[in-house]
Amino acid sequence: MNKQFFGTDGIRGAVGQYPVTADFMLKLGWSAGRVFASEGRSTKVLIGKDTRVSGYMFESALEAGLVAAGANVLLLGPMPTPAVAMLTRSQKASAGIVISASHNPYTDNGVKFFNADGKKLSDAVEEEIERTLSHPMETVPSPQLGKASRMVDASGRYIEFCKSTFPQSLSLRGLKLVLDCAHGATYQIAPQVFAELGAEVIVIGADPDGYNINDGVGSTSPAALQARVLSEQADAGIAFDGDGDRVQCVAADGTVIDGDELLFVIANDLVRQNRAPKGVVGTLMSNLGLEQALQEKGVDLVRAQVGDRFVLEEMAQRGWQLGGEASGHIICGDLTTTGDGIIAALQVMAAVVRSGESLLTLKSGLYKYPQTLLNVTVSPDFRLTECTEALEESRRVEAELAGRGRLVLRPSGTEPLIRVMIEGTDGSENQMLAERIAQAISSAQ
Repeated sequence: MNKQFFGTDGIRGAVGQYPVTADFMLKLGWSAGRVFASEGRSTKVLIGKDTRVSGYMFESALEAGLVAAGANVLLLGPMPTPAVAMLTRSQKASAGIVISASHNPYTDNGVKFFNADGKKLSDAVEEEIERTLSHPMETVPSPQLGKASRMVDASGRYIEFCKSTFPQSLSLRGLKLVLDCAHGATYQIAPQVFAELGAEVIVIGADPDGYNINDGVGSTSPAALQARVLSEQADAGIAFDGDGDRVQCVAADGTVIDGDELLFVIANDLVRQNRAPKGVVGTLMSNLGLEQALQEKGVDLVRAQVGDRFVLEEMAQRGWQLGGEASGHIICGDLTTTGDGIIAALQVMAAVVRSGESLLTLKSGLYKYPQTLLNVTVSPDFRLTECTEALEESRRVEAELAGRGRLVLRPSGTEPLIRVMIEGTDGSENQMLAERIAQAISSAQ
């Protein structure tokens, strides 16, 4: 079955445009409730959200649909995506739902699901939810209606869980850290976690108003964090995205440390502890330099498709415990079931404390090849596989790069974009080649 609504990370789009509408979310809640009930589980579903103003509307709609299907609902309020995964497991719930559009602006929103194990839904379950959406919505008899309640201690539970992943023998005392919470779901939790572990914490991006999520702050806009780290003379900066499943860091000199480099820092710290991982799962976008740096440490890198879902699947197939993306989705599989910005940052800071070295020094063993990434806006019905002009130009570019670099050409799983990535030794050549392909795509529409 070709899924109509679910992408690589749930359902996402512009608020008010189908399917990101209140009536669709009502039906989606009901459909999901029916499917989870049909699996024979206790139908308790958790709902968390980020700080977008539209979250109120979609929370109410999903709650009503789930209750109409007979599911009990626990409302968590603003909560990082990985917190919902963790609480779904600890509460023995049927599923967890996150209302978020991650790093997108407030005008977008979406829904992500976790199963009872705190993992992304399988294709089969997503397809069953979509099939159920086509059925007439029928409310269960009144004695079977679900109930909704609010989980008042959700934040405290997740804070303690995050702290438990930081080595008990270590402390963050003596470190000055700037945290950028993107005016998003980590705005209350992350500062408490790092402060309670001993750090001197300075916080930016922690005043959400429903409209400013990811607006000039967060992991996709590191300039504000870089400036504050320098002005405060801090040891490091940590930036999360709107729903808290991504992280980027900033070194004391203002250098941005991306997901590839953070993966290297964590993996190398494990090597130093004689706990070397069997391997690390990256993606097609992972820098060639990461692969080479890990190989020097005796650690293999395997590339999955782009998307933390595919990284997780590859990790599970290989029995590996560490993976992630350059965008900052870092998955520490021995600690949690999904990408978690706070927990990944804690492992990086543990490496800093354990080694006594700066973040800049710890990542210095990785040389990153220049990459150019262009996003080409396309119509929703655009099919890259049918675009002869783009495919022919791509073949020409690959011939020119032979032995000197890589081309990755792929559609975004969450937005109407084609991503063109060129990696090679010459940054200016990368840009020129990427622009040729981008122009071919644009001209073909």
